[in-house]
Amino acid sequence: MAYIVNLGIFCADCSFRTPRLPRIGETLLGQGFALGPGGKGSNQAVASAMAGGEVHFITRLGEDDFAALARAVWARAGVIPEVTVDATSFTGAAAIMVEAGSGNNAIIVTPGAAAHLSPADLEARAALIEGAAIFMTQLEQPVEAALRGLEMARAAGVTTILNPAPATTLPEGMLALCDYIT
Repeated sequence: MAYIVNLGIFCADCSFRTPRLPRIGETLLGQGFALGPGGKGSNQAVASAMAGGEVHFITRLGEDDFAALARAVWARAGVIPEVTVDATSFTGAAAIMVEAGSGNNAIIVTPGAAAHLSPADLEARAALIEGAAIFMTQLEQPVEAALRGLEMARAAGVTTILNPAPATTLPEGMLALCDYIT
């Protein structure tokens, strides 16, 4: 069976509903709260696995409750974790404020351990990437890691997908490594 390799971050999404978004220095009483799984890469991996794909997810996690949440989410979805544990950092987290009436939102993402993903993490999994049918990534982890994964996949003839979010300046030639850009 052909498989998918996804590079990205997991973060625990802490979502707050408010009547309106707060102003700088202001405290509002919220109307609701939810804690759940997030991170573009993790969400892509979970969706791909739930759609029937065999999915390997390359990331870094801390040793904390949010890492346990990540592993539980992936186990339920059937994602195969390719995780480097970084005991010196924390698992990613996001603060999401949602304006109840309009759905407008403001988001802060802190990748935590996944901010330390590097080309070496991809090179350590060269055989996995080179044997994939699809390599998928986005830009929540360092761009250098995404670039190296795309280079390796392209050299091996693997189909490549990039979600270029969050928006940032891309290195010369990065888009040319992508078969699909979302």
